[in-house]
Amino acid sequence: MPKYMTKQRKALLAFLEQHADEELSARQIEQALCGDGISISAVYRNLSELQKERKVRKVTKSDSREVYYLYTDCDHCKECLHLSCKKCGKTYHMNSEGAQMLVRNLAQSDEFAIDKADTVLYGVCRDCQKKHEE
Repeated sequence: MPKYMTKQRKALLAFLEQHADEELSARQIEQALCGDGISISAVYRNLSELQKERKVRKVTKSDSREVYYLYTDCDHCKECLHLSCKKCGKTYHMNSEGAQMLVRNLAQSDEFAIDKADTVLYGVCRDCQKKHEE
């Protein structure tokens, strides 16, 4: 827990909680919070601290050099595997039955324990697949 909660940190946390299923760049966050007087350096500084506290996950995509951040401190994110669409960038929670089966199978067959808090599977979501078919 941080020693103090600044106005900037409160605004950033509130914004991230409202966008918990989105991977956002620091620039996108700064632009959304510009009315709150938060500079890009304050966004980066706070994101770095939140990452150390494991409240935010830093994400890079294979087809981009840009860094994105995903808020993971909300209750519905804590024990979820995440699915991220490479086309639209939206992040989804994998249904718990499917996630449990995947984690269990990997633990048994490959003797590999998945860290759910840090696992993101990339692919293409249903909506983007439909758009491609049209």
